[in-house]
Amino acid sequence: MINLLLILALLALPLVAADSKPIRVRELVSLEGARDNQLLGYGLVVGLNGTGDKRQTFFSSQSLASLLDRMGVQVSPTAMLVRNIAAVMVTATLPPYSQNGTKIDVTVAAIGDAQNLQGGILIQTPLRAANGKVFAVAQGPLVTGGFVAGGRGNQQTTNHPTVGRVISGALLEADAPSVAPGPALKLQLLKADFGTASRITDAINRKFPKLSGKESIASAQNPGLISVRTPDEFLGREVEFYAQIEDLAVPVERIPKVVINERTGTIIMGKEVSLRPIAILHGPLSIDISTSYVTSQPEPLSGGKTVVTPQVGVGVKEDKAKSISLGAGASVDELVQALKQIGSTARDVIAILQALKSAGALEAEIEVL
Repeated sequence: MINLLLILALLALPLVAADSKPIRVRELVSLEGARDNQLLGYGLVVGLNGTGDKRQTFFSSQSLASLLDRMGVQVSPTAMLVRNIAAVMVTATLPPYSQNGTKIDVTVAAIGDAQNLQGGILIQTPLRAANGKVFAVAQGPLVTGGFVAGGRGNQQTTNHPTVGRVISGALLEADAPSVAPGPALKLQLLKADFGTASRITDAINRKFPKLSGKESIASAQNPGLISVRTPDEFLGREVEFYAQIEDLAVPVERIPKVVINERTGTIIMGKEVSLRPIAILHGPLSIDISTSYVTSQPEPLSGGKTVVTPQVGVGVKEDKAKSISLGAGASVDELVQALKQIGSTARDVIAILQALKSAGALEAEIEVL
């Protein structure tokens, strides 16, 4: 009878994967209302080496004229041709609980026909939220993930030189709108899961005594939301109470992550990321289009004209298919090494990883920057 009761008690425990490790609650949940906010602004990048907007992008000249007018210099937008400026859109993410004076990173992207933002400086740009309120002002030098080398007819472009970042380039002018912890807390799981919500609820109830001796303080409303009531001894000290909840550890299977920056061709991943048995076929199709010019010179005194005729040649080359095969338990590091051996580039690896995730063969989350 005792053995039967022991077996029933073990079966009643939450099932946890064998490779689960204790993870703090702060990595699994966030406080309802404490979320990021998107910021957007329009600005100008100056200091470009002749690679800015051309005459077709008229609004960059209008913006420059308006900026100069505020500084006491009156110039007509139609009377100037400046190729060292570029009109850009500036985006940023406002973290929760950010205070006035905090610095955040911003992303700058050209919206005109500028060819390259390398070496440019973003001029003071207000960043607004969806309600139109200015929360930050951005300014500073750009760091681009690409470059352009060469001149006309012989130019080499790497990655995306029309997108850049200003590290710590935005200064907050107002506090981020956030909800402070109160008598009733609502914890939102970063990834909804029945098992994780149940284990977090059990950990909170074990840590803190029941209200009135009977009622538990935490209850899972659904796989993505946990309601917690603050005990009487923590009233007025809700921040301390929430900090203790964040420090609780629960056994959860950690899901590895692969971070991809397609603009720069950068891939960041851990060697422990595993794959299911897969076979990859790599057969690139190469198309080469070349243009040559043939000059037709008329006979002397014939009255004809010299004519230049372009000759366009199209060549298509399809390489032999290259395949790799990996067995069960293979890691992403082994996959990358195998892809290098068949001549795959960083962009090929990015495309293959995204396809593997869609096929369910990659046991990791993919985050695209």
